[in-house]
Amino acid sequence: MTALVPLIVTLPLLGAAVTLVFGRNPRLQMVVSVGTLAAVSIIAAVLLVAVDAGSPLAVSVGGWPVPFGIVLYVDRFAALLVLVSSIVLLAVLLFSIGQGVADGVDETPISIFNPSYLILAAGIFDAFIAGDLFNLYVGFEILLVASYVLITLGSTESRIRTGAVYIVVSLVSSILFLAAIAMIYGAVGTVNMAQLTERVAALPQETQLVLHLLLVVAFGIKAAVFPVSFWLPDSYPTAPAPVTAVFAGLLTKVGVYALIRTETQLFAENSIDTLLLIVALATMIIGVLGAVAQAELKRILSFTLVSHVGYMIFGLAIVTPDAIGATVYYIVHHIVVQTTLFLAVGLVERRAGSTSILRVSGLMKAAPVLAVLYFVPAINLGGLPPFSGFLGKVGLFEAAAGVGTPLMIVVIFGGVVTSLLTLYTLMRAWNLAFWREEEEDDADLSRVAHLTTAPAADERQETRRIPAIMTIATGGMVSVTLALTVFAGPLYALCDRIGGALLQPVSLVQLEEEVGG
Repeated sequence: MTALVPLIVTLPLLGAAVTLVFGRNPRLQMVVSVGTLAAVSIIAAVLLVAVDAGSPLAVSVGGWPVPFGIVLYVDRFAALLVLVSSIVLLAVLLFSIGQGVADGVDETPISIFNPSYLILAAGIFDAFIAGDLFNLYVGFEILLVASYVLITLGSTESRIRTGAVYIVVSLVSSILFLAAIAMIYGAVGTVNMAQLTERVAALPQETQLVLHLLLVVAFGIKAAVFPVSFWLPDSYPTAPAPVTAVFAGLLTKVGVYALIRTETQLFAENSIDTLLLIVALATMIIGVLGAVAQAELKRILSFTLVSHVGYMIFGLAIVTPDAIGATVYYIVHHIVVQTTLFLAVGLVERRAGSTSILRVSGLMKAAPVLAVLYFVPAINLGGLPPFSGFLGKVGLFEAAAGVGTPLMIVVIFGGVVTSLLTLYTLMRAWNLAFWREEEEDDADLSRVAHLTTAPAADERQETRRIPAIMTIATGGMVSVTLALTVFAGPLYALCDRIGGALLQPVSLVQLEEEVGG
């Protein structure tokens, strides 16, 4: 079974090489890309079943003894996120294939898109299964290099401008992360996470705090937590629809994943829970207030993305098995639902020629299927029962109420307000873009006159045909969002097991046994 672990990373890299070599054969590129991500999905599912029934799997690359070699480590948490990520990546790839076939190479140049996309996937997967800090850094850099290409596809002025901001912010985060790795290695002589668990705890508390805060800032930038979330709302909306969808669904979650790993494994004895609670509250409230002030669907979703990262930081700060389990469930929920909403907005842009809720109207009658594809994930993200968004929030609130400190109660209240404002913002967009008839424009727009000063969408474009594969891919993702509710029982139970295991970090002895086994 351990032989499957390296394939999670090597298959996408090999697929990227093949698609790059055959850059003049788009059909072969598509087949290789789809086949690669489908294979990774199957492998991830097999590994998840195996580690859930047994013990984590570890592989020391090149046969080096632990802790000197690069260790790939797959436990329930890593396997679950690889599985969910591969499904999302596959769905978005199918969406992009439909867009590429319909539009040619202007929006998503296939010869460039496919290898870059597979390299991005390899970086994401490598970050999830990294067993040491330096390999985690390598995973981040792989996905960031690919994301630099993807975010500027089409080379329009707006994409180059926002891509430059994204690159600068990412480089700052990477420099901080690399500096933290150097300081940690200088302090304890290793970057292997299992060994760090033992050695970091022996450092003076002041030294631990410096290392701790440096990693939190580096990962916080990648996760887009307040006050280092300023870059995201301007960077994501300008990219092509498939790129925006996969960035919104996955890239910030890699940062959250790194925070969870380091907080639960490396710094369990150096608590900054109060700081994290304050950051979580600020991220939720400021992010959702930003969404309320927007009139463009991609920017609305970008701000809600920031605000809902706050729920994940909230769960991490509670530091109980129930809270960590609820956080993992919420991560899975948000990856799927946020990606689905961005795909639905991509369809709106094609159908209406704009994503501004002040310009678009009458889509309920003109495109009822599209209306459903937007409405279902929108009310899910807003937290209406019985959907997964509601279940995840209730789990977080119950865990916080169990602790019961005044600050916890304040953050619970902030979470409820954030959920209500999210629902209000998404339903206001529904009312204006889908429910409003053209003859009702003046009356409806007078009620949201304040939005006329909000940042505008790109210039209105011609409406374009929506290929069936784009609708099918989005519909498939909507089905996955519903599956998170239908199968919430077993999935939540799995997340609870993950939460309990994360608060019992693996030791170096255990890791050596798992590699040897």
